[in-house]
Amino acid sequence: MSTDNGGKGLLLKADPIANTFRDEIKADLAKKPKPPKLVGILSTSAAPSRFYADFTKKQCDELGVEFELRKTGSAADSALADGDGVEEAIIEANEDDSVDGIMIVSPFKDVEGLHFKFHYNLYHNVRYLKPQTLLSPATTKEVAPATLADQPPPGTVKSILPCTPLAVVKALEYTRVYNTLLPYGDRAYGKTITVINRSEVVGRPLAALLANDGARVFSVDIDTIQEYTKRPRQNAEAPSAQRYHTRHLVQPSTLSLQDCLSQSDVVVSAVPSADYKIKTEWLKDGCICLNVAADKNFEKDVREKVRDN
Repeated sequence: MSTDNGGKGLLLKADPIANTFRDEIKADLAKKPKPPKLVGILSTSAAPSRFYADFTKKQCDELGVEFELRKTGSAADSALADGDGVEEAIIEANEDDSVDGIMIVSPFKDVEGLHFKFHYNLYHNVRYLKPQTLLSPATTKEVAPATLADQPPPGTVKSILPCTPLAVVKALEYTRVYNTLLPYGDRAYGKTITVINRSEVVGRPLAALLANDGARVFSVDIDTIQEYTKRPRQNAEAPSAQRYHTRHLVQPSTLSLQDCLSQSDVVVSAVPSADYKIKTEWLKDGCICLNVAADKNFEKDVREKVRDN
């Protein structure tokens, strides 16, 4: 990337970040005897969800992944409600031996067909699981051994994390917000980050992930601001008990949005509105701004404030 930008901050597209992962996936799939099969479950007639499903298929085709879209609810019949049949579709796909992965195109909270540990992992950030424990009706008391590398310990696999918040984390790693010299799990230590829109899909799990990695996070929603911080380790507590605590603490904040932005090294906005704009004058000089929403949440002159190298 060129830094000859007239003194303005760099505009970083997602493609340079994503290409690394695309190449890695293609190389890995080339070693497999057959392509994996991903089933997408669409249960709404909403145009954005349909667009997302079509985009997913396009990406899968380019990567060499078989993608099958299964429609339920209003996506299959306008007389049905959004979400109808989702649980049944999940169970059916889960029992299909030809299916390697399942994606619900539109988010639905607390669907019983989803394994409880996946929902547990979403906000508690349990990084590793033993595959055989997913078959157990009770939560395992085994604790995966600590590791400093971004590799699962022997006998475990990486746990399920929400894809869009994880993509934001990967973008922050790419821009060197994460300090790779620090132990894994503390690499965002010393950073202050504001996440605007506390949705169940992006905002809340992203705030949890960032706090779990050591950042001080301000989670901003319509009428409240919360502060997420990493839970201090209780040395006197048994590791088996620590596993069932959230890795972060959440408390109400008395700061205003302007106060949060003025001290934030990173600002992530995911507000689905073309009318919502973050005032550039409120941003800290040299901050990194990530626009996750389909609409542009930052003003046109935002590059006057953001980091230029």
